[in-house]
Amino acid sequence: MQRASCPTTAAILVAVDDGYDIEALLAWRAARDEEFRTSYASPIPEEHMELFGHLRYFEPDAALAVSGPFTPAEGKYDITSSTGSVSGYDMAGRVTLTVNDETRTLVVLGIDGETFIPFRDATCGTDSYGGGRYAPVELMVPDRAGVDFNRAINPYCAYDEEFSCPLPPAPNWFTVPIRAGERDYRPDC
Repeated sequence: MQRASCPTTAAILVAVDDGYDIEALLAWRAARDEEFRTSYASPIPEEHMELFGHLRYFEPDAALAVSGPFTPAEGKYDITSSTGSVSGYDMAGRVTLTVNDETRTLVVLGIDGETFIPFRDATCGTDSYGGGRYAPVELMVPDRAGVDFNRAINPYCAYDEEFSCPLPPAPNWFTVPIRAGERDYRPDC
């Protein structure tokens, strides 16, 4: 089987707002691709490694780097996983964001000192992984948080069903498409 012709990160030519650091995003994507190609901990199944070249991404869109009011919270939030189990995840709080004219108050989770939003959108199951994606959350000041959906990633279960991944809770389901971040996994790219 041959590798498909998939656009690379370097081939992305887009106009973005002056304040958005496209170079940092492209460097982050290149480093992620390299890690997936070379790391012993890569989620790419061994039988796909020979054909794997890079992940697929939506074109960067500065409008999908957003911020909104953040309310801290503590305790556990029960999340169903891709394998059907339910686990309590550390709750970091809630952030209210407007994305593509849809406003939602989203559950923000914390794990190993990192905060993220597991989310679903209208691209799930067509252009992106059907189970949803994860977007990192930057806690900016005590009452605001930023989310760059251009850095949204697939959970490891998108690459290999052997992984158990937390699925987005209902409050984190957008009805609009968020065409940013990682696209669905294709082993031949």
